[in-house]
Amino acid sequence: MLVRIVQKEVAILIVISVLLSSVLAIQVARDGGFALGQLVSPATQPASSTHLGQGSNNVATSADTTVQTTSGGNASALLDTESAALNQVFKKTGASVVQITSRVKTSIPNIIINGNPLESQSTRLGSGFVYDAEGRIITNNHVVDGAKTVDVTFVDGNIYSAKVVGTDAFSDIAVLQMTDDFSKEHLTALLLGNSSQLQVGQQVIAIGNPFGLSDTMTTGIVSQLGRLLPNQEMGFSIPNAIQTDAAINPGNSGGPLLDIHGNVIGVNTAIKSNTGEFSGIGFAIPSSTVTRIVPHLIQEGKYDHPWLGISGASLTPDLAEQLGLARDFKGVAIASVTPGGPADKAGMIGATKSNVPAGDVITAINGHAVKRIEDVIFYIEEQTAMGDNVVITVNRGGQSQDLTATLQARPLPVMQTS
Repeated sequence: MLVRIVQKEVAILIVISVLLSSVLAIQVARDGGFALGQLVSPATQPASSTHLGQGSNNVATSADTTVQTTSGGNASALLDTESAALNQVFKKTGASVVQITSRVKTSIPNIIINGNPLESQSTRLGSGFVYDAEGRIITNNHVVDGAKTVDVTFVDGNIYSAKVVGTDAFSDIAVLQMTDDFSKEHLTALLLGNSSQLQVGQQVIAIGNPFGLSDTMTTGIVSQLGRLLPNQEMGFSIPNAIQTDAAINPGNSGGPLLDIHGNVIGVNTAIKSNTGEFSGIGFAIPSSTVTRIVPHLIQEGKYDHPWLGISGASLTPDLAEQLGLARDFKGVAIASVTPGGPADKAGMIGATKSNVPAGDVITAINGHAVKRIEDVIFYIEEQTAMGDNVVITVNRGGQSQDLTATLQARPLPVMQTS
């Protein structure tokens, strides 16, 4: 089933002050991701604009205490048990969530000056969180894409410069390193939880800067686990994404998704929406992915994803029958094999006839049964590494056989290497 998730990104151009908007549909074709996804756009504004939501004097305290209002009056608020728990998480983690500000150049092709398109600079806003006491910040790759340095703003209003030290567009993760003296900030790193232990229905908390409104908390539950979050530009899916109904909007990108104990169990990154604004379904990159990839981004500036080099789809009853198999046969039908890739070198076959939309049918990897395309993507991404030899069991013409593939590093799209 195709799921379309539409991205909305707003940019306000300084020179002509014209509001532009764009919508991006993200589709995955390689390695079998037949689904559509959408990144949450970072909120954007002119570089000269004031950041909203900073310096607020709203102060929330624990149960049986007084809450100070912005008007200066006092309102007695008795927090129930659940509200008190949420309040404690907010107080424990809020100061470790930051606003990321990057500046991007925008070209206006229909306005020509001295033979060149007019260029303007706009400001892109997103979120992030403190990873360690050394001043490293985690955010989304799409929040800082194209920028070498950014501004990091804490809830106390202090702003520090940071450089981008590592990015992984495939998992939409980036690591920043603060370059200014931040010794007075008393950084508190957020703890990474274990996303593999999450359960549907578990309460979660998102903290970030939606629409530039800093230090905003929303709550919800884990709606589902193991979602594929595709990216049309990169051509691959992010596996095991967390689905949540906690409100996520432009500007939340890169902020933490927390459990009730304040541990990071995901990085907010995408929404399913027809308008670009939250409609009840958001997605976060699981903390298990962050734990696996971030150390490589810090040490090497990149992460090499293992790659098999196929595209395909889960076998349907009709397709199984078309391939001469039982209608209830389970597996992944290979549509195409990348020339020179691991699957090609292992002897796998894609569709060779126009009237037959598949070749080999993958039924197992290293002895683990494969029933859906997700099984292939999850196993290759999370259970293997570049250079590993994997045994792929395929059904070819009604006969089962084992093929051994040596995984390579996933190649960047042409647009990323040119």
